Amino acid sequence: MAKKGYLLLEDGSLYEGELRGAQKCAMAELVFNTSVVGYMETLTDPCYAGQIVVQTFPCIGNYGVIPREEGCPNPVLSGYVAREITDQPCNFRCTGKLDDYLKEYGVTALTGVDTRALTRKLRDKGVMNAAILTEKPENADEVVAQLKEMGFHPSVDAHTCKEVQLPRTKGMYNVVLWDLGARGNGQTEMEKRSCAVTCVPASYTAKDILSLNPDGVLISNGAGNPADNEEIVREIAMLCEEKLPVMGVGLGHQLLAMSQGCTTLKLQYGHRGGNQPVKDVITGLNYISSQNHGYAVDHTQLPENVILRFVNRNDGSCEGLDYSDMPAFSVQFQPEACGGPMDTRCIYDRFIALMGGNKECR
Repeated sequence: MAKKGYLLLEDGSLYEGELRGAQKCAMAELVFNTSVVGYMETLTDPCYAGQIVVQTFPCIGNYGVIPREEGCPNPVLSGYVAREITDQPCNFRCTGKLDDYLKEYGVTALTGVDTRALTRKLRDKGVMNAAILTEKPENADEVVAQLKEMGFHPSVDAHTCKEVQLPRTKGMYNVVLWDLGARGNGQTEMEKRSCAVTCVPASYTAKDILSLNPDGVLISNGAGNPADNEEIVREIAMLCEEKLPVMGVGLGHQLLAMSQGCTTLKLQYGHRGGNQPVKDVITGLNYISSQNHGYAVDHTQLPENVILRFVNRNDGSCEGLDYSDMPAFSVQFQPEACGGPMDTRCIYDRFIALMGGNKECR
């Protein structure tokens, strides 16, 4: 018989369900993801560090565990909530059940919860701290008070590579991937475009990166509040003075913008899922994108050299920027789109164009 578990929110709401996975307590920021597929990528995305993820799609684990779809070697999120996690997966690539996978990596999960009602609450009130509990709380008020006081600040240093990783392939372009918590698919997309990619830790300086003589620098996505990375912002500003081609993605987009004088803000409930609509305000084209972020660049007060390029069609927030005084641009969404739509993979072609190739790409 399944063991009962509970989800307690900082507003005092209590949801009863069944514990799965590691079946232990967890406290973190509660967010929701609207993707229909791609739960393996969600579980192993470093951007979810310090968060409990609610899946809005009702049945998770349908195709089991597929190691090839992991964004990183193991899960980093604090907890997982789903309406149902199936124990009968069906896929020719499946290597096991999702519940067993969660147990192996110590991730606690809660099922049997009305995830639709939970998501409505988060949309109305915004993301909030929450706790997955193994027992019904007798002192709920005390736990709520603790949740209200807790701050979750994932460190970029905890999810970057620990040392320089040399290129896996030869290529026409020498690209440095500044790893702030990168998923592996971004590097793969660059390698497909004849790039030899050297991954460097977040602690690298602009001088360190320039010593590698790159043709371009890709600043990766990552977790947490961009305001917690002032030192990296200063290094990015120094790198930009060299007028090297630079592309920022996710957190990299935010930090690149901050290096040029922009500010960031926290969204009410963020954008997390594979169905986020964005508009290119220059071409007028619309795309469906994969996203995972809770912060955005404030585009209401942009410096003169910063040009708004993409906006979110749902809330009008900033999704991408161009820079008029240097060969650089950045996007908030995930161009590699795993798992999600492939609409925006052409963003990587634009980066190639900045480095001197594919001149017809815009």
